[in-house]
Amino acid sequence: MKAECGKPYDSPGFLLWQVTNLWQKNLRHALHSFDLTHVQFILLASTEQLNSLSGRGDVTQVQIAQHAHVDPMMASQVLRNLEKKGLLVRKEHPTDTRAKSIALTAIGEQIVSEALAIVVQADDTFFSKLGEDQQTLANLMKSLANSTNN
Repeated sequence: MKAECGKPYDSPGFLLWQVTNLWQKNLRHALHSFDLTHVQFILLASTEQLNSLSGRGDVTQVQIAQHAHVDPMMASQVLRNLEKKGLLVRKEHPTDTRAKSIALTAIGEQIVSEALAIVVQADDTFFSKLGEDQQTLANLMKSLANSTNN
């Protein structure tokens, strides 16, 4: 069902934008005590997850950006800032001289672990209003994401 002309509040895009803003506001609040933005958290968590899966500590900036679905140049800037904060290290990649390997520091690992628990709690609280419809929403969002990534 399409939104009527002149009624943007019925538009799925407008509603998605509103809900996204509310959700992001909650996450900003949840991450405030860690001095992290949402994108910083996402890149730290992606770094931790990819390095855990790899087991070799050779995860690159490009792989992290692709995993997080963010622009590689923006990811590079954010990762540099996280390095300045002492949360990760960037070093020469063992096999690709053009790439940097990214790994969390001990404090970075601790912060990701603590922040992840807070973010999961914030998500649970935010989406709990949907009750059993949470899974339906997740499936619909996956469907949209998959159809636009092709």
